[in-house]
Amino acid sequence: MTMSHPPRQPRGAVLPDFPWDTIAAEKTRAANHPAGLINLSVGAPVDPVAPSIQLALAENGHDGGYPTTHGTPALREALAKHMATRYNMTGIAPDNILPCIGTKELIAGLPTLLGVGEGHTVVIPEIAYPTYEVAALLSGARIARADSLLKLGPSSPTLMFINTPGNPTGKVLGQAHLQKVVEFSRSRDCIVASDECYLGLGYDPDNPPVSILDERVSGGDHRNLLAIHSLSKTSNMAGYRAGWITGDPALIAELLAIRKHTGFMVPTPIQAAMIAAVEDADQEWLQHQRYAQRREVLIPALTQAGFTIDNSEAGLYLWITRGESSRDTLAWFAERGILVAPGDFYGPRGKDHVRVALTGTLEQMHAAADRIVATDR
Repeated sequence: MTMSHPPRQPRGAVLPDFPWDTIAAEKTRAANHPAGLINLSVGAPVDPVAPSIQLALAENGHDGGYPTTHGTPALREALAKHMATRYNMTGIAPDNILPCIGTKELIAGLPTLLGVGEGHTVVIPEIAYPTYEVAALLSGARIARADSLLKLGPSSPTLMFINTPGNPTGKVLGQAHLQKVVEFSRSRDCIVASDECYLGLGYDPDNPPVSILDERVSGGDHRNLLAIHSLSKTSNMAGYRAGWITGDPALIAELLAIRKHTGFMVPTPIQAAMIAAVEDADQEWLQHQRYAQRREVLIPALTQAGFTIDNSEAGLYLWITRGESSRDTLAWFAERGILVAPGDFYGPRGKDHVRVALTGTLEQMHAAADRIVATDR
């Protein structure tokens, strides 16, 4: 007897093209520059992982047993202390912290894990990290792009992603803005997932980044609020896949239960390295200073070349424009052997900007600055 099945619907069919695949030709063009390629298109750290972190990883490399999905008590206690002292995220119990295998996998699966899907609406920023859109598409939910809560009108989305400091714009959502987001969440019963992976990389002392779980924002009430954190940028641990999520105890418990069944576990040696990272404030400060130096090299050169730098108060990127198509600006940089990310990667409103990453050595930043201002390319 032959069994028939309804046509399978591959999930990949609903996804856009992978953005970086679309700039392969410009990457080749930039790589052909006589002095070589300077790749400022991605947020991949180029600096070394601090010795304290490497040592913790090595000393725990013998532990080959299965880790727990919830992470070790020592890790959760260290993260709770870190968030309270570093970011004023007080009142977070260690049990309400859940480590994840890098935050990209967490974000991509979050709507699905929370039961958000067909018939629901997921709000993402108008200019946004592409994985928010991917997360909504994979779940089957409808997507609404809106930076202003007023644009949502009377509708009540199920889940809202916000990103502060933002990727790609470096925009910081201030305390007052976040308070309005919290009020919206409570009035509409909407879950807010705040991606705060760049929270430790603020450069404007008059506008420091704050968490959605900051006591001054949330008032200590974390219902429907989730904060997503990572050590990829502040501690150069992108390859370690070291992140965590915290917030509403009921939502964290829900995520923990599902992730236990699906086997999402951060390896024990990585958890030990995470503890070392959050307990070594000096290495984080040093990395912050490296990025600050690189900004100081690139910003004057970009300004001299006629670019306007928008937002960019924090994070790893400069969000720049000359009022032309992002693809034209991409080509302009490629002629100079520099690869940047076109703003249309991040939504229709990014079509006349490009994102310039600070992920090059100081020597490369000086070389890039020289090429940007040179008239002979």
